Amino acid sequence: MPPPFDVDAFLGRPLTARVATDGPTVRPVWFLWEEGAFWILTGPWTKLFHRVGADPRIALVVDVCDVATGLVRQVIARGRAELVPFDVARGRRKLVRYLGPDESRWDPRFVHYLHDDPAERGTVWLRLTPSSLTANDLSYAVLEDAESTPPRRGE
Repeated sequence: MPPPFDVDAFLGRPLTARVATDGPTVRPVWFLWEEGAFWILTGPWTKLFHRVGADPRIALVVDVCDVATGLVRQVIARGRAELVPFDVARGRRKLVRYLGPDESRWDPRFVHYLHDDPAERGTVWLRLTPSSLTANDLSYAVLEDAESTPPRRGE
């Protein structure tokens, strides 16, 4: 069995999570993992906002699968989502995580999240403090392909 991995470090990487709401709906999302919770930017322009408003139960998975190295890790979270007020500082941390620190290189729609009035736009955070969090390391050893491995000296 592989050794345990650092869940906080894994969730601190700019990976994409997939969040599922009521019914057969799964969507990819950018997230922050802070204070033991997943933070996802949303608002009334999204289906996610309305689905969570109708039924706050969600599941979320963050995973990596690299067949070249055999690295396979996943974190699965379940719980009740909350819609909480947007704050610019957290928004900036999330966007820097995925887009880099130079705002001048960001697509304008992302800059607007930080500079528009969140109350007017309706921007909020979906916060999931998991009632269940499972971390799995399913990594495996990658065996060298005999055809692609150069012969050793003397063979």
